[in-house]
Amino acid sequence: MKLGVLLAPLNTPEQSDTLADQARAFEAMGFASLWSAQAMGRGFMMTDPFIALATAAAVTQTLTLGTAVLQLPLYAPMELAHRIFSLQQVCGDRLILGLGAGSTAADFTIAEKDYRQRFTNFEALALKLKAILETGREGTRDHKPWQTVLGGPPLYLGSWGAGVQSAAHHFDGWIASAHYRGFEQIAAAQKTYRAHGGERSIVSTLQLTQDTDLGALKAKLEAYRDCGFAEAVVMFLPGAPKPEQVIRLLN
Repeated sequence: MKLGVLLAPLNTPEQSDTLADQARAFEAMGFASLWSAQAMGRGFMMTDPFIALATAAAVTQTLTLGTAVLQLPLYAPMELAHRIFSLQQVCGDRLILGLGAGSTAADFTIAEKDYRQRFTNFEALALKLKAILETGREGTRDHKPWQTVLGGPPLYLGSWGAGVQSAAHHFDGWIASAHYRGFEQIAAAQKTYRAHGGERSIVSTLQLTQDTDLGALKAKLEAYRDCGFAEAVVMFLPGAPKPEQVIRLLN
């Protein structure tokens, strides 16, 4: 199993390095991927995922770069497709687009979108986005994208419940957030995902803090690996164990 990093907010004294510095350092240590979440209006500032990943792509060579996750109902599909095609030009084939319906009303308030209809809107928007990424157009509107980006990046679904089955049937992978769920819930959902034909899955948002015990973390990572997860994505919060220590846990 590979290890990736989910970027934390760059707003504390402990996080004095710039985003570009962090990306270079994580790559040099041997992490496999770098991920950017999307959050707005929650009392802290997160870098826009497209800017974060474009910055990381410009200063690294090997890291897979992904969104975990981009809240699809906050966007118009044609506008979003333009951003995705543009980001592909920078990231190349290293880009993975994790999509979700959203979980927090604050983001929708900032974007002036309907939070209550997010799941219904997600399904319709996902179908539209996939079609646009395949052709570059919707009706008479046409981005005329470069051939190298036509088709778009792999699309992963970040979801739970019935969304796990949808990830298996309609997406290239599944992102399981460990932020609010424990190992047993995640392991059970992984069984469901595999039973419905799902293949690649990532467990994300394993938050590391000053209370994180490296021995317990190693055991948890091994348990996720044994469940069949291809990658675990950790998030370093203030006081967390050093990345150099964490990357050695699965060696």
